[in-house]
Amino acid sequence: MHTGSCLCGGVQFRIDSALAPIKACHCEQCRKAQGTPFATNTPVSAEAFELISGTDLLTVFESSPGKQRVFCRTCGSPIYSTRESLPDIYRVRVGLIDGPLAIETVAHCYTAYKASWWPIRDALPQHADACTPAKPAARTDQDKEHQLPWPTA
Repeated sequence: MHTGSCLCGGVQFRIDSALAPIKACHCEQCRKAQGTPFATNTPVSAEAFELISGTDLLTVFESSPGKQRVFCRTCGSPIYSTRESLPDIYRVRVGLIDGPLAIETVAHCYTAYKASWWPIRDALPQHADACTPAKPAARTDQDKEHQLPWPTA
């Protein structure tokens, strides 16, 4: 199990599954949404994601047709994004997850759109466009009792 929260602490969540490897997304939308040269995301099954507090603080923005970005309206922290084409997957922002993690970054995606002022200096694979989506880790039977307490669209 993993826990996480936004900057102000108003939105707190729990992930009841192992985490999939991290991918660094360099697309323009992620850069603008994060205010950084790239976003670090891990795919999480919607049923493994439980909001502990802050339901009333979540705001949804449709950044492009079929893609929603969910963030804290108090501090602006991006929490996760979803796509209509993958409704059961949340792309959780890894920087929100508490503590040391046993996963690593495995690739850079959308490098054709990367910030010109941020060189990629590691040896990880670079994909000019989308990376093949990682699958979230499976939940255990005892985890399946959790339901989402807010709308995802």
